[in-house]
Amino acid sequence: MLRIYGNRPIKTLSGQATRPTPARVREAVFNIWQGSVQNCRWLDLCAGCGAMGAEALCRRASEVVGIEQSAAACRVIRENWQRVATPGQRHSIIKGDVVRQLTRLRNQQFDHIYFDPPYADGLYEPVLTAISSLRLLASDGELAVEYTPDEWTPFTVEGLDLIREKRYGKTHLAFYAPTVNAPD
Repeated sequence: MLRIYGNRPIKTLSGQATRPTPARVREAVFNIWQGSVQNCRWLDLCAGCGAMGAEALCRRASEVVGIEQSAAACRVIRENWQRVATPGQRHSIIKGDVVRQLTRLRNQQFDHIYFDPPYADGLYEPVLTAISSLRLLASDGELAVEYTPDEWTPFTVEGLDLIREKRYGKTHLAFYAPTVNAPD
């Protein structure tokens, strides 16, 4: 069990198949985005146990969508989100490869995207490129990418600007926003 906003317990998977975002990092992200989570559309990529999406629901996001490869994790996420969601909030989890499944979200936009991949799986470039090319991030939205510098270094992505970086112990976050006046 893991505790999220409001001291609410959520389930986690046993073992190392998923690693929940540390409480300190979750708190920091929601402090940074505190004025814009309520009524937002949230996308949780490589969702793990769904802790970030559950936090967004607890903080009154209007919709949370997650993508996760593991079927067992998808079951846990669905249960966790059902437990914390209130009437009127929408939530869904898509099972499958994150790069392939992002195309299912074409023509949708999200105010916040949280991307926490398995660090060594080489997903950073293809996912960031897909987010940009599919225009999944709303014009005033932000994307947070969790990483460790041993495995990845933030880079420039056409259509996305790196706007800040934060460090919380061994966990680092890179924040991106859509490029202003990006070409159509």
